[in-house]
Amino acid sequence: MADFFNEWWSIWISILVIVSIVGCGVLLWSQTKITVPLGADGKPLTDGTTGHVWDGTLQESNNPLPRWWMWLFYITVVFGLVYLALYPGLGSFQGKLGWSSAGAYNNEIKAGEAQYGPLFNKYLAMPVEEVAKVPEARAIGERLFLNTCSQCHGSDAMGSKGFPNLTDNDWLYGGDPATIELTIREGRHGFMPPMGAVIGTDDDVRNVANYVLSLSGAPHDPIKAAFGKPKFAACAACHGPEGKGNQAIGSANLTDKIWLYGGDINTIMETINKGRSATMPAHKNLLSDAKIHLLAAYVWSLSNVGGLEAIDKQSKK
Repeated sequence: MADFFNEWWSIWISILVIVSIVGCGVLLWSQTKITVPLGADGKPLTDGTTGHVWDGTLQESNNPLPRWWMWLFYITVVFGLVYLALYPGLGSFQGKLGWSSAGAYNNEIKAGEAQYGPLFNKYLAMPVEEVAKVPEARAIGERLFLNTCSQCHGSDAMGSKGFPNLTDNDWLYGGDPATIELTIREGRHGFMPPMGAVIGTDDDVRNVANYVLSLSGAPHDPIKAAFGKPKFAACAACHGPEGKGNQAIGSANLTDKIWLYGGDINTIMETINKGRSATMPAHKNLLSDAKIHLLAAYVWSLSNVGGLEAIDKQSKK
């Protein structure tokens, strides 16, 4: 692929673009030179057509282009040449103005930081719990969430299959402010290896799935669950002997009724047999520390202070 980015391709593209634009002008000029012969009386010697006939009576007229249309075409040709001289468009040539979309974006970011930086820095100096109590800060965090997080977790932050619900108190890695900030900044990669072959036969997997259901009091077959309990030892290294999970490695708590991929018997068996893998991307290159702080405060507020409505009532007292 490196062959497509050498200087020759830049020269070739530049030549192609310039020839195309100039060619349009030449074509237009050449068409204005085609005239209809006139007689002594000043009238066309022909009937004003090209002589082409379709469908018996449909004829092509030979009328000159309107002058206003022709000059507009010339203007577009000149505009194209001027634009290419000022802005990028000719291969690697950046234009006399040196404009680029990346440069324009960076300038907008700098302007935004200059305008809102002092406000963000004020909240950065405050603990997350205190930031969550400020309606203005929470509103900023909500907008950050809608821009960067809602695509996966939903605009209501309640998640969906494979994407955690952020409005409850169930956390894979921990829900304290410092951990939430770390999760946003560095991202997470959750991985459960396929365990079917380790556990044994399909019946063994079904028994373990019934035992997993029994941990949260969900409907299950108690006899199969009893057979599955010893086999659950293969899962205890991550989920713990009691199935309560381990936030240090992001293993799920199996004793509640909160399921990331589904809590029916077939889905649990699929999880055991095939494993699960999920990634939350890191946002440290997308958001500044101050924005991550505000976003963490908003996320923390959804489950730790009773939600936005409760905070609003508390702030009004």
